[in-house]
Amino acid sequence: MADGESPAKPVDPPAAQEPDTGTATVELTMNGGIVTVEMDRAATPCTVGSFVHLGQAGYYTDTPCHRLTASPTLSVLQCGDPTGTGGGGPGYVFADETDPGMTYPAGTVAMANAGPDTNGSQFFLVYEDSKLPPSYTVFGQITGGMDVLNRIAEQGTTNGGPDGAPAEPVTISAVAVTG
Repeated sequence: MADGESPAKPVDPPAAQEPDTGTATVELTMNGGIVTVEMDRAATPCTVGSFVHLGQAGYYTDTPCHRLTASPTLSVLQCGDPTGTGGGGPGYVFADETDPGMTYPAGTVAMANAGPDTNGSQFFLVYEDSKLPPSYTVFGQITGGMDVLNRIAEQGTTNGGPDGAPAEPVTISAVAVTG
């Protein structure tokens, strides 16, 4: 569904009906390494469908990861906004695919949002176990490249605090999708 905002980078919305069986794999090339994400289409078909669509459309290519958090309860790298401000999206939103039992251990990939049913293009990669309410759709598992994330996290933020832009600028330079 359109959100009334212009896309941060030109992209058409995904198909109204996305595949809801099988798996998909996305390789995100960032800062000299590859982070591999495995996704189950049956568990979160809209989220996986949108993420795969944006990856194949080049929406995430040359996109910065704009936020790094490193607190005792939240350790994530947030990406998916081509403007790098945290305010950009694809020009559409879709409903949450959450359940009350969702957790966010290291290796989780989940959607960032601005409240219920406001998913767009922003997502976060969890590099240490994090405690969040089950309000963020978990749609993938990192199966390779945790070392890449940990190396980025070790550099900290530009402001030296627990939440801010990564000290080492992070860019998704390429996206490869299979499945």
